[in-house]
Amino acid sequence: MDRAGPGLRPIDLARAAGVSTQQIRNYAAAGVLPPVPRTASGYRRFDTRHLRALLAYRALAGGHGPDAAQSIMQAVHAGDVPLALRLIDAGHAALHEQRLSLQATGEALETVAGQTPEAPETPRSGLRVGEVAARLGVRPSALRLWESAGLLAPKREPGTGYRRFGPADIRDARMIGMLRRSRYPLEQIRSVLDGLRRNGSSDALRAAVAQRQEELTRRAAAMLEGSSHLHRYLTPEEPDGGRARR
Repeated sequence: MDRAGPGLRPIDLARAAGVSTQQIRNYAAAGVLPPVPRTASGYRRFDTRHLRALLAYRALAGGHGPDAAQSIMQAVHAGDVPLALRLIDAGHAALHEQRLSLQATGEALETVAGQTPEAPETPRSGLRVGEVAARLGVRPSALRLWESAGLLAPKREPGTGYRRFGPADIRDARMIGMLRRSRYPLEQIRSVLDGLRRNGSSDALRAAVAQRQEELTRRAAAMLEGSSHLHRYLTPEEPDGGRARR
């Protein structure tokens, strides 16, 4: 890691990272930063090592998330660089799995969106909420939540008031489940369903999948930036400020 440089105040680090001075203290206490020596009067004495560690953490958090980034920096400061690298590898592997899942989900959604309800729906036809939940592999409470959010509108059985899900409702519920598993927000799902219901258009669906692909691409780029910052933090500096040759 870098050798100690000139002393820095908490406010100096806070300004460099765009956070509060209290957050700097929290990072130090959590092991995100290397141990912080104190002056004879008890003040913390930060230096360029802490600044580089802070920038590395912030960059890692942009791609891996704050919890994973904290675990990575804690491993580094515990002297377990191999563990830190394994955590980074795990993040990249998880992102790759999300890409594969998104591709499969997009293809499945196109198939489901193209399905036409099989028969006219009547108040007494269709499946009840528990039957639909079992068929789709979700909790009945999830179907009720989607209904309360305005994404589903199953008919009610006269007299009993039980929900009855017809073919169109089941198709929509299946799509909602796929989109939620791929972390789409409810408002975005609403636009997808509205397009299908109004005119059978899958444009909103394709746009949602494309947006998610862009999000994963941005996250991959952020992970790369985080690795670059960590590499700079782990590479010792020469006394003149240059990087040590290997």
